[in-house]
Amino acid sequence: MNRRFLLTRRPHGTPVPEDFSLVEQPIPAVPAGGLVVRNHYCSLDPAQRGWMDDVPSYMPPIALGDPVRASTVGVVHASDNPQFQPGDWVMGLNGIEDYSACHPGAFTMKLDITQVPSPSLFLSAMGAVGLTGYFGLLDVAKPQPGEVLLVSGAAGAVGSAVGQIGKIVGCRTIGIAGGPEKCRRLIEDYGYDVAIDYKGKSVRELSAEIRRAAPGGVNIVFENVGGTVMDAEMLNLAKYARIVLCGLISEYNLTEKYGVRNLWPILTQQATLYGYLVLDYAPRFAEAGAVMAQWMAEGRLRIDEDIQEGLENAYAAFMRLFTGANTGKLVLKIA
Repeated sequence: MNRRFLLTRRPHGTPVPEDFSLVEQPIPAVPAGGLVVRNHYCSLDPAQRGWMDDVPSYMPPIALGDPVRASTVGVVHASDNPQFQPGDWVMGLNGIEDYSACHPGAFTMKLDITQVPSPSLFLSAMGAVGLTGYFGLLDVAKPQPGEVLLVSGAAGAVGSAVGQIGKIVGCRTIGIAGGPEKCRRLIEDYGYDVAIDYKGKSVRELSAEIRRAAPGGVNIVFENVGGTVMDAEMLNLAKYARIVLCGLISEYNLTEKYGVRNLWPILTQQATLYGYLVLDYAPRFAEAGAVMAQWMAEGRLRIDEDIQEGLENAYAAFMRLFTGANTGKLVLKIA
């Protein structure tokens, strides 16, 4: 049988268990020209919360009654395609379920797991999360040595990668995170030059702390949080700053969106705000993944994973994203 984690109701605000159901159905048949994958790991990401809403987005909403969509890594169970044989490891965009029927394409690709300690790394360092940091910083923001890089959600999976890549290319890095433990990790684990705790601070107080860390202003903002954190950041832009808008996790569960209030400095500082999706870089994933693997082998890049186990724990594991409980890239181990 195939266990499937289905979206059965559109969440209103913070998702609750009643929005989902775990069902058992027959293992799907092999589609013509396609394959059936036994999923071993799936990625849990804030973006999945947006896909649950029936609103226009860069991807269609998850249909009610369908499994929650996720990046997965698994093994070919059966195939009707000569390019994929049973036993091959593959990565794809499938459902949170034991078995997924899929076709080869932009999101389904074969993996060589001999190059990594764990296949889960294709969902973290060498998957969309690590590569979000890689392309967003290097290709979109185009950092220069000596520039000041400010990252929100800096202890998260994307933010921790961005800060370390920034150090590799010669930036001064400032990370914003919630709580003393996460700020400790920013300095000790991810090499940030400055860690700022946003909790309990007003926009004015947080802005003043950023200004003390970067009195000449910030050249690059890598934005993962939005809300009042982003408002404080906007008050500290250097001239011609670049803002990479990667995520707005503070707003995903709000029924009334906060929005950004401090846009005026983008005009006065002649800054540029980029809306950024890593999907545009899918054809270059292998190229960047090789660089990330090399940096890890050299000890220049640390990628932490928070692996939760069991498909039956999918809801509880997913909610760790919004409580701040996860301590690295959140992955659900299914097999």
